[in-house]
Amino acid sequence: MSISHIEIFKAGLPLKRPFRIAIGETSVTETIFVRVHTDDGLYGLGEANLFRPVVGETREAALANARDLAQWLIGRDPLDIDGCVAGMRAFLPNNATIRSAFDMALYDLLGKTAQLPLYAVLAGPRREIVTDNTVGIDTPETMAAHALEFRERGFTAVKVKLGAGVAEDVARVAAIRDVLGPDIAIRIDANQGWDRVEALQALRRLSAFDIQYCEQPVAAWDFEGLAAARSLGAIPIMADEALFDEHDAMRLVSTGACDYFNIKLAKSGGIHVALKINALAEATGIKCMVGCMTETRLGLTAAAHLVSSRGNIVFADLDGADMLREDPVVGGMVYGEGGRIMVPDAPGLGADLDAGFIAGLECETIGRNAE
Repeated sequence: MSISHIEIFKAGLPLKRPFRIAIGETSVTETIFVRVHTDDGLYGLGEANLFRPVVGETREAALANARDLAQWLIGRDPLDIDGCVAGMRAFLPNNATIRSAFDMALYDLLGKTAQLPLYAVLAGPRREIVTDNTVGIDTPETMAAHALEFRERGFTAVKVKLGAGVAEDVARVAAIRDVLGPDIAIRIDANQGWDRVEALQALRRLSAFDIQYCEQPVAAWDFEGLAAARSLGAIPIMADEALFDEHDAMRLVSTGACDYFNIKLAKSGGIHVALKINALAEATGIKCMVGCMTETRLGLTAAAHLVSSRGNIVFADLDGADMLREDPVVGGMVYGEGGRIMVPDAPGLGADLDAGFIAGLECETIGRNAE
């Protein structure tokens, strides 16, 4: 089996409402889909969701890189995922998000070839997953109203975006805890929005609201600041933007910088490196979460298979598709009541893109079948 041709699709999907975090705001999610075809008629699908403030890739730059990656992959064995991923990392070492789409498509092909769902290919069980849902930065009153919506939909955990002023952030969480009551878990995420001093102040004050953990309170490069926030002991600390690959994971462990890891396929470059991060975490006693950007259920299905397959992944933040106005995915993971997610049992990802939706996208084909 070899890769015969690859289709690259460009999409922009509007959100239900603008989504603001400390380092940026978006109302339309920019996505690239890839469809990797083999010479025996199979294809695998992948998605790269671009949020420049985190991953440093614009969609136009990612499209150019997608063309180059596609050219590099033509003729290669798609089942040699280790070799393909190593080659893609060497070819584009700083472009994890676009690599993640190709990685995802290769794993989809692996599952389809084996006639097994991806969680089984990863040697894990099919287990129920429960995701939180996320409240973007706004006024305390608006954020509390959004959190209340999630409680009424049955969610047992709410993630709150912060990092826009310590006093204001405390007011935001106070308002949200007031409407949620004591039984809903609150997870906070500053997205690098505080400096070291602000982080310590905020964590001390916010600890009064029974916070489950805080993601990335300081800048991604500030491992020492992250360790200082953890040593305060007020709220457990989760690394997010500081963690892209297994090398970052090793540094986080060696500096004692966090209690938890947030793995995102858009940061790790896909499933292959995500597995390495989780293995290192498990070996050093660190539990993990798998998070997301504002992907469709295609990308989120790949992430959900990963969560299902690994017991060390104890948290899920896979609400991105719930923020989209349009759902272009057929099959795939399904949102149930209260944030419950079940992965599909079909071979590979078990997800595809609606034919009408994909027919309306800009597309270019790389490889021998290109016109």
